[in-house]
Amino acid sequence: MADIKSIDKILKKKKADFPESLIEKIAEASERHDLNAGELEELIDRIKKAYERATVEDGEAVGTVAAQSVGEPGTQMTMRTFHYAGVAELNVTLGLPRLIEIVDARKKISTPTMAIYFDEDYFETRFKKEDIQPEAEKERFKEEFVRKTANMIGKSSMNDILKNFNLNYADMNIVVELDEEKIIDKRLDRDDIIKRIEKAFKRVQIDNNMLSFEPSTSSKDETKIPIRELRLLADKVRDLQISGVKNIGKVVISKEGLEWVIHTEGSNLGSVLKMEGIDKVRTTTNDIHEIEKILGIEAARNAIIREAQNTMEEQGLTVDVRHIMLVADMMTADGSVKSIGRHGISGEKASVLARASFEETGKHLLRASIRGEIDHLTGIIENIIIGQPIPLGTGSVGVIMNRR
Repeated sequence: MADIKSIDKILKKKKADFPESLIEKIAEASERHDLNAGELEELIDRIKKAYERATVEDGEAVGTVAAQSVGEPGTQMTMRTFHYAGVAELNVTLGLPRLIEIVDARKKISTPTMAIYFDEDYFETRFKKEDIQPEAEKERFKEEFVRKTANMIGKSSMNDILKNFNLNYADMNIVVELDEEKIIDKRLDRDDIIKRIEKAFKRVQIDNNMLSFEPSTSSKDETKIPIRELRLLADKVRDLQISGVKNIGKVVISKEGLEWVIHTEGSNLGSVLKMEGIDKVRTTTNDIHEIEKILGIEAARNAIIREAQNTMEEQGLTVDVRHIMLVADMMTADGSVKSIGRHGISGEKASVLARASFEETGKHLLRASIRGEIDHLTGIIENIIIGQPIPLGTGSVGVIMNRR
């Protein structure tokens, strides 16, 4: 059995430079199989050979290989725009349309969604504070807290809590009745609802759960209120938002294993992370620009990698993560998320011919000629265009004759 110190000694002797994660795995394997010193050396020798084979050679066209490795499986992807991702009520864009969304770095994605997790430490603190002992009571408390949070996040309108809705054309007013049971079921605060109604409508009379709305009119003669005004007011009353976070519509609560998770239609990461009891580490969104804005560029890079990998895996395709990592690195290299297109990476290449080969050929060549740009032919694309060997393999070596 070997510890990490003895493995480090062998690595120095063999002149092998392994990452920490690999050294830990070697230590685990050594302990599990009870390897002696000779067997451990043999294992490290074999791993060193495999590791060296896996590394990229100097001058390798990693960009071209990554483009091919991501692009070729992309041809096998389906064009399904929508797919029920584990939760029957919510639609999520997957397949090729989702991959295009990621590499195009679209500011507005077609189906933004969030997965909201809860902090177990927060629950433990609440259990101690409120002296909740039995497991059944703890589970009930969790469920109630999750449902209350879900109703705070998800959009609820007046239409969701009304018992009766009456358009009175004789008196030219709208009479509605609030449903007390629906308010309790949605874990909403009645006083908060009344405040929102009073703020939104100037001419409203409240008598317990009965509310009467009248259209506001500039005319002195109240009888001349047009029917259109009454119908517009009816729509406004029904659609008045009484709870929810901005940009989030429907929410679905599901239990994954032993924990509760909220899936949303729409996304607002900044507002959700401020709420109590939310796990700030695992709660995430599929909107990469929102992640960049709230959590920074490194988080956005990780989000690109995760989203691209998940999209590929969902289609049953396997792409080495290093290709996707290179794509993510290119997209986030200068501190902001850029697309891989003429408005992003491809349009900013140093080579004139490389830019012209992608899109808008005439425009790029005209601009370059006006500015007097020089193409030094250091890349692959530009050398292929002019028909000379690319600067890789035998093409990366130049021969100089000594005339002495």
